[in-house]
Amino acid sequence: MSMGRFISLEGGEGVGKSTQAQMLAETLRGRGLDVLLTREPGGTPGAEAIRALLLDTQFDWDASAEALLFAAARSDHVANTIAPALDRGEWVVCDRFIDSSRAYQAGGDDLSDDAILSLHTIGSMALMPDVTFLLHADGDDIAARLAQRDSDGSDRIGGKPADYHARVAQRFRDLAGSDPERFVLIDANGPPDAVHERIVRALASMLGEGG
Repeated sequence: MSMGRFISLEGGEGVGKSTQAQMLAETLRGRGLDVLLTREPGGTPGAEAIRALLLDTQFDWDASAEALLFAAARSDHVANTIAPALDRGEWVVCDRFIDSSRAYQAGGDDLSDDAILSLHTIGSMALMPDVTFLLHADGDDIAARLAQRDSDGSDRIGGKPADYHARVAQRFRDLAGSDPERFVLIDANGPPDAVHERIVRALASMLGEGG
């Protein structure tokens, strides 16, 4: 059996992670790979239920409650979706994973990175992706994408203040700088096809296609 690979896509609001995750999964399937496309929070019935709670604007979770809810959703996701797929030799493409908790709850809010990683060790066996694509884009591109995505209103996290999202973006950059072997920075400006091409080029060695 071929060995599974775990790819996550990360970044702030409106950088196009979901679109790129879908496009990447389709490309990998076109190359004959078994691919699981999933997302966080979510990926199992239980985790999707927690997602609904986290994003519902009627709730006012503090940072600690958010971190615990995300960790619970991720634990279920890893145990029942991601780990079994990797064991089967599948490639897992995940729209957000642990680094979002590290950026949002330990960057946008006041929790420590050690606290987030401790929860991840307890709940998800400290599983880390093989490669994490961190998407970043200019403000104008992000504003246009968010206007389209949130035409009916923002969810609870997307609707947080601009200074919160600025801290999140900086935290993502810090994480990438501290772990350059896992993170790959992707310019997410421009049309989706151009961004997708950048991601596929960055995956060339993992796909056995050379540099």
